[in-house]
Amino acid sequence: MGITAEVNLLQDAENNYIEIIVQPYSVPISLRGRYYYRSGSVKQELTGAALNEFLLKRTGQTWDDVIEPRATFDDIDEKTIKIFLRKAEEAGRLPEIDGLSTSELLEKLRLVKNGQLKRAAIVLFGKDPGAFYPNTFVKIGKFENDDFTIRFQELEEGNLIQIVDKVLRTIDHKFLIRNISFEGMNRVETLEYPITALREMLLNALVHRNYMGAPTQIRVYDNKLSVWNHGILPEGITLDKLTKSHSSYPRNPILAEACFRGGYIDSWGSGIMKIVDSCKAAGLPTPIMEEDGGGFIVRLFKDIYSEEELKGKDLNDRQILALQFFKSQKEITTSEYMKKFQIADRTARRDLVELVEKELLISEGENKSARYAYK
Repeated sequence: MGITAEVNLLQDAENNYIEIIVQPYSVPISLRGRYYYRSGSVKQELTGAALNEFLLKRTGQTWDDVIEPRATFDDIDEKTIKIFLRKAEEAGRLPEIDGLSTSELLEKLRLVKNGQLKRAAIVLFGKDPGAFYPNTFVKIGKFENDDFTIRFQELEEGNLIQIVDKVLRTIDHKFLIRNISFEGMNRVETLEYPITALREMLLNALVHRNYMGAPTQIRVYDNKLSVWNHGILPEGITLDKLTKSHSSYPRNPILAEACFRGGYIDSWGSGIMKIVDSCKAAGLPTPIMEEDGGGFIVRLFKDIYSEEELKGKDLNDRQILALQFFKSQKEITTSEYMKKFQIADRTARRDLVELVEKELLISEGENKSARYAYK
């Protein structure tokens, strides 16, 4: 099995016994052609995409670094190359690119080896990556809040650079509502979620996903949006570290390096912080990030306490004003509500209980000592 155990013969009074010590291993252990790893106190078998990824890592390779023998330079889309070159010039991260041929550019980006294209080249610039790797597309669905009922859906295909623009355009035109406001005489339209957050979520999902697994999935609800990609967090990165300054450990380093050179992503693990900061600047709740179903998911939430949202909830004027007035302290007490509006205890509790029933507040405690927390 490739492990080393310490075996000791010990004695306790007149009894002999054997002590066997096996230190924990950070890599899976093979036995009769199968690979196993320890998760907490449970033994689990490594299978499917996770096993393929592990076996590649043992050879010192990553999925995107492998040569694709079926592909030729005819499979590369020249229009996408031109788009990439414009972005790279704006970013200033890819010097001396004037006059480079397609093959020379791909060599410079380490997307070619011995005259053959790597998988990363097909994902990034291919005319039809789906012909080589069937799950490169992105699924987008509009769901009811029950998480199961789907209203409508779209599917976007193409190479990575094409998909980024296609998906953002589709979400903008078909899935999200534009909030309208006025600055003086000027009409201002803003998306429900910051475009910076949406773009970073999508790029993170496409660059860091496991391309041997399921396609990237975007779910849109009335009050939230999520982006899921196959592939758990790399070793050395925890959920807690993601929202702090941390090093970058890309699953697909060749693909990530090319996207960095083209100005699509940063190489210092700052993508998650951009998502969090842009939501904070827009007055939205903090995004939630977690490992889910063998992958990684980021969820954005609307500001359910904005005046526009509250006006559609069939609330009275007191309730709307209270939700906005007490928002900074994150909770309302019955006595505070009574004092604010000079009303009786029964009326205050009726208003607050109704806000709980409409899922705008969470009740804690009873009667006059009850506290009503914001979600």
